[in-house]
Amino acid sequence: MKSFKLLSFKNVFFTLVLLLGASMFAQTGSKLLEDKGVFSFESKEIDYGTIEHNADGIRAFKFTNTGNAPIIISQVKGSCGCTVPTKPNGPIMPGESAEIGVKYATNRVGQFTKTVTVTSNASEPIITLKIKGNVLPEKEKAVGTIEQ
Repeated sequence: MKSFKLLSFKNVFFTLVLLLGASMFAQTGSKLLEDKGVFSFESKEIDYGTIEHNADGIRAFKFTNTGNAPIIISQVKGSCGCTVPTKPNGPIMPGESAEIGVKYATNRVGQFTKTVTVTSNASEPIITLKIKGNVLPEKEKAVGTIEQ
């Protein structure tokens, strides 16, 4: 009979320890999510539309940190050499807005769809942004015209 009571006490004790541990883990896990920066982009896609050959290829992805911790962007990378992104310097504090710049090489004719990958310490550590558009062919110069 004594062993039965001891076993029951052990089971109750073990159950309480498990519940306490699970509760502490849940609180710690939610705390980790709370202490993150959060990207809120105006748009994750930029459509250049149809643009002239060698037109201005510079655009910007605008965002606000809606989290409660600074966002530090460690890397921005274009999907090819024709897409050159730039990142803000320093941390983006909660409530602060910033931009990720992108320059597409508009000397390349035709339709394009490219991506920019952003790596940071935010709640979503890797974000993929997209640019697309169509670059028209270079206008041919009429024979006999003189450039000014």
